[in-house]
Formats: sequence, structure tokens, C-alpha cells
Amino acid sequence: MYSPDSSVFDLPFQPDITRTPHETWEGDNPSLVPDDVRVHAQSHVSDGNYHSESKPSFLVISGGSGGNSICAAFDNACFVLPVSDDGGSSSEIIRVLGGPSIGDVRSRLVRLIPPAPPGSPLDAVRTLLSYRLPLDVLESEARDEWRSIIEGHSSLWSGISNDRKEVIRGFLVYFENEILRRAHKYFSFLNGSIGNYFLAGAQGFFRSLPSAIFLFSTITNSQANILPVIVTNHITTIAVELEDGTKILGQCQISHPAPVVPTDSELPSLEPLSPVDGVAETIPQHRFNVLYSQQSKEDGYEPLHSRISRLYYINGYGHEVYPKPNPEYIKNLSTSEVLVYSCGSLWTSIIPCLALRGVASAIAGSRFLRVKVLILNSKNDRETDGYTAVDYIRAIASVLNSQYSLGGIGNATRYPISAFVTHLVYLEGTEIEVDLETITTLGVRCILADKAPNFATPQYDAAVVRQAIEEVLAQ
Repeated sequence: MYSPDSSVFDLPFQPDITRTPHETWEGDNPSLVPDDVRVHAQSHVSDGNYHSESKPSFLVISGGSGGNSICAAFDNACFVLPVSDDGGSSSEIIRVLGGPSIGDVRSRLVRLIPPAPPGSPLDAVRTLLSYRLPLDVLESEARDEWRSIIEGHSSLWSGISNDRKEVIRGFLVYFENEILRRAHKYFSFLNGSIGNYFLAGAQGFFRSLPSAIFLFSTITNSQANILPVIVTNHITTIAVELEDGTKILGQCQISHPAPVVPTDSELPSLEPLSPVDGVAETIPQHRFNVLYSQQSKEDGYEPLHSRISRLYYINGYGHEVYPKPNPEYIKNLSTSEVLVYSCGSLWTSIIPCLALRGVASAIAGSRFLRVKVLILNSKNDRETDGYTAVDYIRAIASVLNSQYSLGGIGNATRYPISAFVTHLVYLEGTEIEVDLETITTLGVRCILADKAPNFATPQYDAAVVRQAIEEVLAQ
């Protein structure tokens, strides 16, 4: 039984929902298997038919902020997120410590912390891990506040039991030590996310982002199943090539170029590391803390002067590489029943999770993956300026039918569009053109969703998406 003051290691374990649907629990004590997992496993038969009395299992591909508002729509879900965001405080962590970007992962982990009464220990943990150090202050002031946090004096620790406090603080101190070892790079704490610092500290300590995610979930009593799309301890950098041949490096430059704040020291000379698991450390292109907010992205954008033709990963030498996707991602594609391409940035949130070896065949060849839903954005952004709904669908199919299936070697198998997208959900009043006749001829069914109430412009919320998905499953 969970007690708010109990040790974090006494919290309920996270069920392994990645077992294949027909896999037995051999060797397990049935009384110890969580009911929802046991029901899920027993709700399938050998021919792959789905029994309606159980909840379907979802695999949701999304970015951070773009999918946060709707993630509560999925009860039995695995969330796959990219690790290539180089904006916000993630940019400063990457510049000084390297490693994969953890900003989107942290954002989703915080969003999926279970609801708790205001002032409760869990609510206090949520407040701490979602806190950002101030931006419009002197660097010394931000450092002073950070110091009060890691020394345990900050009011943010109020209400957090001592055992949780010391676990969290221990990894923040580890993060601080790693920063001090690289003091010549002069880390800036302005606009820094405490959750990012904790996750980066845990990732560095364990040398494993999945282990850091597990620790974060355990401390926050979360049952969230979150997978980084690539498992690596190195920087993962994306680039795009436009139709006119122009190449753009880095997610921020592709999606939302933002003002930057220079630090007070020169960028040290760095040597790139050799590729590891298809991904190498990338030389930071600047010494800045990129000031990005979701609001700044929504306020407007400068369109790209040419459409994106492809997205790819590069290493520290500027060479294209073909990293392997997280094996758990591929495993979940073969066992989930509903695949969801979430709303959000198409080319920098969704497609980085698709432009990887083996993903196309895993989606098209899954025995259990019966429904593949694209949740269409309510409006275009810098990456998709001028796109219609057909363009979104064709972009996804084009990437999955490209050379990524075979890692750039030989000719990839080409699948029909309906092998990747079976349904399109779009909002009433969307600014994006939806050609129902053309989409239907592609083998994709269209579902019109009511816009969420209490918003001046068409937007999704969890209730709207849940209703639309129920309609999809009822067909």
C-alpha cells in the first residue's frame, strides 16, 4: 500500500505492457500480475482478433508540447518521443554535457504525473520538476536560486518527504558536479528547467535515458510508458533538405528560429567523437541558450522559402547516419492495436520517429496494428506552410517508403498509403484544406471532430480526441 511518506522504491511498479498479446505469463505468479495487464494479454486470440471488452492498446508518436494537451485521451498507451530538440534549456545541456535531448521526454513525464490534491507531496514534486529558473534576471541571480535548490533550502522542497527529496537532490547535485567539471564552457542557468536538470543528471549517472525515465516515473508515482525513439548517450541531430537543395541543421532552425542569449565565454574547441550506434556527438553550433516558448511559436512564423523534401540524421562530421530505433519502439509497433500520429510539428516531431531503419516494415507488417490514425493539425506552421491534409498524408507515406527501411542501402519495399495511415481526424473549422474525395481514394477514412469548447480558435483537447478515436474504433 502506497503511503505519501514511503520510500520511492516502495511505490507501485510500472507494468510491462510491451509483452506480446499472445505471450503467457509463464513463471509469474498470476496473483501478482496487474489486472489491466492480465486482461490485456487475455483479450487476444491466436488469429489476432480483438475482443471489444478490453481497452485497446495505443502507440502514440508525438513531440513534447504538441501532444501534451491530448495525451490524457489514451488510457492504455505507449508514447514515443524524439530526442532531437535543441531548443530551450535543452540547448544549454546539450552544449555543455552532450547527450540526447530530454526536453520533450521531461515535458511528457511531467504532464503524465497523476493528479494530486494541491499541497500534497506528489503535487509538490510536480511543482518542483516543472519549475523553471527565471529568465529576465542577471545570470548571478539565476545561479543563486539554483544554489538554494540543490542545497535544499528553497521553498520548492516544502511538502516533499525527505526520502524523495534526497533522491531528487542527489541527481541534481550529480548534474551540478558534471557542470563544474566543464566550467570552462560556462553553463547558463537562465530559463533552466529543474525537471530537465534532474533527468539529465539521472541519464548521465546511469548512462541510460530509459533508466532515467524509469526513475522519474517511479518518483512521481506515474504509470506512464514513455520511450525515447533512439536509445543513445550521444547527441542526436536532425537536418532537412529543401526542394531547392538548401540544407538546414537542427530542430530549432527548422521549426522555430528564436532569439538567443550569448554566454560570457568563448566556445571551446571540441573534437567530434566517433559514431556510436549510428549516432555521434555533434559539435555545438553556438554557445547560446535558445529562448523558445510554445507561445512564441504560435504567435507567427516566417515560412521556409522552399518545401522540405526529406529529413535525416547527421553525426559530428556532418555525415548522414542511419541510427537504429529503440528496440522497445519496434516491439510496441508489433503488439499495439492503434497507432496514432499526434498533432504537432510534422517534420520535427513526427517524422524523426519514422525516418529510421525498420519502422516502415514494423508498421505495415504488424499483425495487431489495425488502426493507424493521423490527427491533423488545426493550422499549418513554418514546416508545413501551404500544406493540405493530402500533403500531410503523403509526407508520412513518402518518408516511410524511402531509403530508411533499408538504412540507405538498396531499394526499399514500397507500401500503399493505407498501410501507414487508415484514418484522418480533422477539426471542425480547421485552416488546413481537407479534400475528402482525394483522401478517400488514397484508402484513408476521414473523421470530423468537434473543436474543443472554450477556445477562440479550433483546437483539440483530450475529450475531443477521445471521442474521435471512439468513432474510429466503432467503424
